[in-house]
Amino acid sequence: MKRTGDEYFDSDDFRNMLAEYEEAVNTGQPVFMDADELAEIADFYQMQGLMEEAEAAIQLALNLSPGAIGPLTYRIHEALYHGHTQRAWELLDQIIDKDEPDYVYDRGEILIAEGHIAEADEYFREEFKKVPADEYQDYVVDVANIYSDYGINDKAMEWMTRARYEDTPEFKEVMARTLFGLGKYKDSEKLFNELIDTDPFQKRYWNALASAQFMNEDYSAAIQSSEYAIAIDPDDPEGLIAKANGLYRLNNNEQALEYYRRYLEHEPNDEFAILHEGTCLINLDRTDEAIERLLHGVQVARQNAEEGITDLSQFLPDIFQELAFAFSEKGETDKALDYLNKTDGLDCDHVQIMIIKGHVLLSDGRLEEAEEMFRNAVINSDDATQTLLRVIASLYDNKYLEATYKMLQKFFQIASPNNIEGYAYMALCCHDLKYHEEFLKYLKKACEVNPKECRMVLGHLFPKDMEPEKYYDYLKTKLL
Repeated sequence: MKRTGDEYFDSDDFRNMLAEYEEAVNTGQPVFMDADELAEIADFYQMQGLMEEAEAAIQLALNLSPGAIGPLTYRIHEALYHGHTQRAWELLDQIIDKDEPDYVYDRGEILIAEGHIAEADEYFREEFKKVPADEYQDYVVDVANIYSDYGINDKAMEWMTRARYEDTPEFKEVMARTLFGLGKYKDSEKLFNELIDTDPFQKRYWNALASAQFMNEDYSAAIQSSEYAIAIDPDDPEGLIAKANGLYRLNNNEQALEYYRRYLEHEPNDEFAILHEGTCLINLDRTDEAIERLLHGVQVARQNAEEGITDLSQFLPDIFQELAFAFSEKGETDKALDYLNKTDGLDCDHVQIMIIKGHVLLSDGRLEEAEEMFRNAVINSDDATQTLLRVIASLYDNKYLEATYKMLQKFFQIASPNNIEGYAYMALCCHDLKYHEEFLKYLKKACEVNPKECRMVLGHLFPKDMEPEKYYDYLKTKLL
């Protein structure tokens, strides 16, 4: 049996218990295990995606011990996953042993799931007063872990500071995840590297490291880390999606498409992956295939919303945008606009939708309509200069180079003196217009003030691994 990446589930003790359980089930013999052991087996099956087997184990546990905390905690987590907090409260009331730490964790977690963060924290702090001194460490780290799971990272860090530092995998992992959630990706990366040093075959650590590197925009390193996770488990969905995302960010659409599809074999209803599969197909000029997959993504998004898995506005607006780009590419402008209009009732960036409508109209030569749409976008924007910059990018993408050049000149006149954006776009525009002196001028400025934008906009003009701060000096040396 292959490793799961979970220390307990990979242990000999658990594997022997699982083998004993499966032998009894397969031969029709009685199962001589307590409710908590059966709950652990259900957790294992759930992790493996074996939902029928998980359900059979947990139901057996509840039949044997209706008020046992282990199987009821399993059911509580199940209810919370589906957003059924009232059901979670009902299950909590069925727990007999209310002095167990798991009861406290369950109750606090339900409050967090309902959005009652202050009430949950007050409850955890009151219960903390009852915790024996030799259990302090476990309690505060467990509470921090719950907050981290729900993305409430300021509270997670607050509880972690109550703990003493421990050079243990459990402590380091919670701290690393909390630092990641607070946006401290380098610090998180350092801890995950330390964890990997102690257990290099733990795919969970490699995937977490890949996420930290990805968020730090070190996409090549993120791909490499994900490859270690895939080497440990070739069917690991987290490793596959991490590699796909890294390849996508490096504009390697062909390979990214391959890994998104491998991931979707395991997680066929992931809207995010279907969306990016469609985007890769558009970038590869496989427009009809892209439309087919994106329309499937619309169905999946609606189905997931009906089942309470995701919110309808989470990915559907982005899928509609990609459908608009695809139909625009085919010259079906009105159809593209129809899909953008479908976002009207969704919670999304409607200014961004206006800009895309303007972009679609511009690509069809409908200049007056495009101009009106762009004007409305700027008027309705909370950040007019940023919106104007996005309009300018659309002008450039549609090959209106002189208009882009003039708009950028105006943009620099009205932008804040501390503005660092737009210089790379102006350098690219001057490069295409063969305004060589101005190209060098704006390239130098872009390298100095905004290397990130410089790499994104001008990176294709320079050696792949070159740092953007060196672009100007490289070109000057080459010209000399």
